[in-house]
Amino acid sequence: MLTLAQKTSQVLLHMAVAFGVTYGFTGSLAVGGLAAVVEPICNVLVLPLHDRAWKRLRAQVVHRLRRGRKTVPQAAASLPAVAPAG
Repeated sequence: MLTLAQKTSQVLLHMAVAFGVTYGFTGSLAVGGLAAVVEPICNVLVLPLHDRAWKRLRAQVVHRLRRGRKTVPQAAASLPAVAPAG
């Protein structure tokens, strides 16, 4: 029950921040309201991709640690550089 309250609080906080920032920049209640609805939807769509990328990175580091008995910084340093999206 406490987890549900925490998640609900997080969603409401995200919506309030999105509304407040957008309203502050535009002065429009309509645009602020739209941002408050769109921002959490975008988070729901992007978060699984973010989690999947971190899971793959962790798996690569663990693989390199087991294969070469490197320390975590050494294994992380040997990962290929990732170009920024865009």
